Amino acid sequence: MNATEGRQPDSERSVRDWLRGWGAEVAAVDIAAARQRFAVDLSAFGTRADVVIGRNQVEREQWSPTWPAIEDFAFLVDEAQVVLSADGLMAVVATGWTSTGIAEGGGRFSRPGRATIVLRRAGQQADWIGVHTHFSLARGVPQTTHGTRQARR
Repeated sequence: MNATEGRQPDSERSVRDWLRGWGAEVAAVDIAAARQRFAVDLSAFGTRADVVIGRNQVEREQWSPTWPAIEDFAFLVDEAQVVLSADGLMAVVATGWTSTGIAEGGGRFSRPGRATIVLRRAGQQADWIGVHTHFSLARGVPQTTHGTRQARR
């Protein structure tokens, strides 16, 4: 199999566009916009929370406590690994991300991590919808950050 056989470049590009868009929403603490990208029955887990079911619960237990407490969030979109189903209706993304944490005294520290995101869509031209996320901090990164930015709800 050559490097392009079995690839779906337009689908992969649309996944990367989705990832860029969500990353911008996280960076802007725009929870209202991000909410539209995800299924109501979203499941998630990560450094901050065990398995959480439901978009409202994920927002309450993961997004709302974390996004306002960090700065400079960005997915490493160009380095992301995208795996597409044969029909192009499901995608799994494995990607790194960067952010800045805020220490208790106000100092800043590098806060990198990694994420796995599962997306689905109803048809080739339909929008991607997030159905699962897993976020974890890189080893040795402090779990607590003390930023206080306002979220858009």
